[in-house]
Amino acid sequence: MGKKKLDVMEKEREIFINGQVDENGNIEVPGCVRNGIDAKSANTIFDEMAEFAKYAFNKSHAACYAVVAYRTAYLKTYYPAEFMAATLNSYLGNLDKVPQYIDECKRLGIEILKPDINKSFENFTVAKATESEASYNFTINQQQTYSNIKANSVRFGLGSIKNVGMAPVENIVKERMENGPYKGFADFCERIADNQVNKKCVESLIKAGVFDEFEETRATLLASFETIIDVIQSGKKKGLDGQVSMFDLGNEKEKEEMEKQKYQFEVYEELQEKELLSMEKEMLGIYISGHPLEKLRHEIMHITNINTRDIIEINEQNNIENIEEIQNKKPKFKDGQKVRYAGIITSIKKKYTKNNKIMAFVAIEDLYGVAEIVAFENVVVNAGESLIEENIVIVDGRLSIREDQVSIVANEIKNFGEEKPNILSIDITDFSEEQKSKLRSAIKYFSGDKNNINVEVVIEGEAKPCGAIYYNDEIKQIFKEI
Repeated sequence: MGKKKLDVMEKEREIFINGQVDENGNIEVPGCVRNGIDAKSANTIFDEMAEFAKYAFNKSHAACYAVVAYRTAYLKTYYPAEFMAATLNSYLGNLDKVPQYIDECKRLGIEILKPDINKSFENFTVAKATESEASYNFTINQQQTYSNIKANSVRFGLGSIKNVGMAPVENIVKERMENGPYKGFADFCERIADNQVNKKCVESLIKAGVFDEFEETRATLLASFETIIDVIQSGKKKGLDGQVSMFDLGNEKEKEEMEKQKYQFEVYEELQEKELLSMEKEMLGIYISGHPLEKLRHEIMHITNINTRDIIEINEQNNIENIEEIQNKKPKFKDGQKVRYAGIITSIKKKYTKNNKIMAFVAIEDLYGVAEIVAFENVVVNAGESLIEENIVIVDGRLSIREDQVSIVANEIKNFGEEKPNILSIDITDFSEEQKSKLRSAIKYFSGDKNNINVEVVIEGEAKPCGAIYYNDEIKQIFKEI
């Protein structure tokens, strides 16, 4: 009863009412009838127990839940940035949850700022974003200004970067707090030389974009950082040996000039945006400065009928203990349903079946998370060069819903953009309520099995999908009249 297993409960109902005997006719469970309780009353008693077991606990427990729910809602309403920063920290490392909450931050108007060597701490923190940083969700902007300060932002923490342990991060932050911001990359390397920050750690910091406020490009830093660190370590060693270098001679002005020549950067133009985003994904586990699919968001919305957020919701429904809640809610998706999904390939694992046929488990990420795609031999072969990491693809297949996992079994995987969505866009910004009502009725009336065009409505420049309809010249005239 507590597990809400309906089939088991029905078997137990029979035992509860009429009892149970073994193969030799010996009574194992007497049951209500043998104990003088009629079957109708026994059924009523069992129904009451089943109803109570759906979701029952004492009043004090319910009161505690109510208080927690109220406090949570209050914090999210009046302290959204602080609330989301704490939430992100609690799910740090969970790549299924973090993208969801980052998308929720965007919905709430909270900027997610990428890690910065002079602004980040160990974990996610509430930050004040500059106007130039407000575009970081969509573009990579290396020229920052520190005027026009605004609040309501969350800054990514240095401790979340791959290959960067908490000990080096604590030392980096401590040095910055005690002796001021780092003035440049060379200044950073000099000041952390003795603080357990190795070359691998520095490389990861560069790839994550924490030095983007300095003048050197990431390409330049990646080509130069090892040489600069070697020069610093060599200088410190000579200092311990009592040797004097040319940089220790001369007056202050001469020292400044020689200091500029001390570190030789191999200067390169910045990498392509795709490469920069790929590095961030590798180091942070998620895209921060932007997302390869962001520019395709509108198109994907019309081409597909399922996304990772839907898949996560299906998983959560499978784990809901309240069986009545599941029964009362009509499922949007069911096992075996035809679906279309789009995203960027993040990993491919190929293996051979017992019949020596190749198959692949493909992880494909959309704007909300990662979904597992199962591709058998014919799909793998037909996909050809489309099946490579960091390629944006469309998957046609069927939904596979199991107790512990939801995946898509692919029928076809192809490059995104091989077909364009057919969209009927209607601007209803100035529509009257009567016009809106007529439009709703028309969309509902012309929607069916032969749909050939997606419909969207536009309200003050924002497009919202409204399903699909069958569309021809006659129907076109009807919509024009509305």
